[in-house]
This record gives sequence, C-alpha cells and structure tokens, in this order.
Amino acid sequence: MRIYDVSVGISPELPVWPGDPQIVLERVSKIEEGANANVSRLVCSVHIGTHIDAPIHFLEDGTGIDSLPLNVLIGRAYVIDLSTADVLDAKTLESAGIPPRTRRLLFKTRNSKYWAAGETDFKENFVGVDASGARWLARKKVQLVGVDYLSVAPFKQSRDTHRTLLQAGIVIVEGLNLHEVSQGRYMLYALPIKLMGSDGAPTRAILTGV
Repeated sequence: MRIYDVSVGISPELPVWPGDPQIVLERVSKIEEGANANVSRLVCSVHIGTHIDAPIHFLEDGTGIDSLPLNVLIGRAYVIDLSTADVLDAKTLESAGIPPRTRRLLFKTRNSKYWAAGETDFKENFVGVDASGARWLARKKVQLVGVDYLSVAPFKQSRDTHRTLLQAGIVIVEGLNLHEVSQGRYMLYALPIKLMGSDGAPTRAILTGV
C-alpha cells in the first residue's frame, strides 16, 4: 500500500498568509551547549501550511477545531485534477466529472506546483473555489473539501466561500500538496492538532490507496 504525504513541511521559509505572523521555529535548549535535551519553540498562526479551518474562523457562533467529527476527517476521498482551471466555480465543477455522492473532495490544481518547486513567496494568483463553486459543493452535500494552497477561496474573496462552506457543515482542509497524486479514489486521514476552541490548526494529512 502506497502512502502519500500530502502535507507541506513547516519551516520559517514556508509562505504565510499576508499579515499573519512569520513562522519561528528555533532551538532554545541545545545539548551541545550543555542542556539536558534539545528543545525547540514554535511561534506561528494556526493557519500555516497544511491546516484545517474551524467554523469559528468565519462564523461568529461557530465551534472550534476540537469539535470537528473524526468520521469526516478520515474516510474515502476523491482527488479531482483541475490543473488547467483558473477558478473553481460552479460551471467548472459541474463539468469536471466528479463522481456522484462524493463526500470528501480534494482539488488538485496548478497550485501544487508551487509546493513542488519550493516556492517561498506568497502567490496571490492561486486557484480557489469562488462563491458559486461553494454553493455547488453545498448543494451536492459534500462533507469535506481540500485545496492545494493556503485558502479555499481565491485571494481577496475569502468571506463568501468560507461562510457558505462552513454554514453547510463542510470541513475545509487547506494547504495540501497534491503534486505527486493522480486523480482517483483514496483513503484520507487529516487530523488537526487538538487546540481547544481554536479557529484552525496545523494538520498532518495523508492519502492511501483504496
């Protein structure tokens, strides 16, 4: 069974959302300097790299990341390759040939090439799901949506897409790296750090064959 690690590595070089704190990962206790053990500290937003958004991220009365159902975070998923798309709108999704009754849907777009190339600058022209695409996903009763950049929505179009998805109870996984993954069915395991009441959390996500 092949395992695909579709998470991005967290380091100070990783791009972050404009305005969010830069990632600090540093060794504060060092064995070579006489410490009993090596100890590091991490300073960052909860929306770094591969992460999951909680409802409270965009909904005033939403719940935190610790409330997300494990049976949605683990299960069969479909990766759809839309590498030629500029935006994931309703028209694009309707014509994409997504299998009926798909409950966990991961979008592979040109964004994944940024991770594969090791790009360290934030890309404003990344591909995302617009408001019409979010409404399409809600109508189709998708339970989980994954995208391969730092936001599910196109740059400066965050609010409508996020609110539509979260109000529909759809789990949002952002920052996946699907560069080495082909279109098809997989088992998804996407478990966020259990940060109580948080609006998001870094996540280790993997895919396996089914």
